[in-house]
Amino acid sequence: MDHLRTISHTPFGRLSDGAEVSLFTLQAAGGLRVAITNFGGAIVSLWTPDREGALADVVLGYDSLAGYLAGKSFHGALIGRFGNRIAHGRFVLDGTEFLLPLNDGANHLHGGPDGFDRRLWQAEIVENDGALRLRRVSADGEEGYPGALHVEVTYSLPQPDTLRIDYRAETDRATPVNLTNHAYFNLAGHDAGDILDHELTLNADQFTPTDASLIPTGELRAVAGTPFDFRASQRIGARIDMDNDQLRSAGGYDHNFVLRQDGSNGEPQLAARVREPRSGRVLEVLTTEPGVQFYSGNFLDGTDLGKGGYPYPRRGGFCLETQHFPDAPNHPAFPNTILRPGEIYRTTTLYRFSS
Repeated sequence: MDHLRTISHTPFGRLSDGAEVSLFTLQAAGGLRVAITNFGGAIVSLWTPDREGALADVVLGYDSLAGYLAGKSFHGALIGRFGNRIAHGRFVLDGTEFLLPLNDGANHLHGGPDGFDRRLWQAEIVENDGALRLRRVSADGEEGYPGALHVEVTYSLPQPDTLRIDYRAETDRATPVNLTNHAYFNLAGHDAGDILDHELTLNADQFTPTDASLIPTGELRAVAGTPFDFRASQRIGARIDMDNDQLRSAGGYDHNFVLRQDGSNGEPQLAARVREPRSGRVLEVLTTEPGVQFYSGNFLDGTDLGKGGYPYPRRGGFCLETQHFPDAPNHPAFPNTILRPGEIYRTTTLYRFSS
């Protein structure tokens, strides 16, 4: 090992059926401390220093299991079987129509009302790597999806400043798969107000515009000359309330960006960089995925009481959800999201912090 890593676990409550839930803490000597629960695979906390060395927890979340059971905002959660939206909960695969539960108006969102974020995962501590491996089998027909999907997600700290998530899946029947993590970040601290002064860079020349229900139209639109141009660093709040149909329908940013480098060679590529000017903290997101959903926390409204009872305000956190494109099963021109028997789904995302 190139640095000392430790992992420990403590009880985090019980589900209604009596099943025990745990909280796992990964610690890198002189670096990150990350806590993850095997309920929904959620990142509960992530502590990292500012430019003066002062630590802050920079992810939104809850102090207890009760918060995750009651929460509606997917805080820190593993998302599946299909991250993001599928129009009208409907797709056709190999000539068969599949209908999924609707949990976002007329659409299916983040795997449905009982998606991967609502499930208890089998946890294994990988001692040699100081890693946490979560596994589950998503049964044939779960939330309407075909095929039994064997899923494995590994959290590790390969460097003192980096959280790595490796996703792996296999199926016995063709099925859409699009796994991601829904962590909300506020680099000033989870309880530090809004994220509008954070400075964002995205390595994307195009984004996928949406209709009024946030479903992609199928177009790949150039970011040049629009409020979606983050090719050079911009304050998140600089243009978020401009008179723009895309911003109006989403209440801000909630869009998939087409990454310039898609990681198709298997090596994570830089997708995004965020800097918080007061603390000096910087987050870089690297991924093998072709897209990233930038969400500016528009639906947070202060009624969601997080850690320490803090009411998370509108735009109190941002998400950078690495992914294939939303509604891809209904857009043949989008990167393929259909996993077939004999294939292995593999993606990797890194969150690298500095100050």
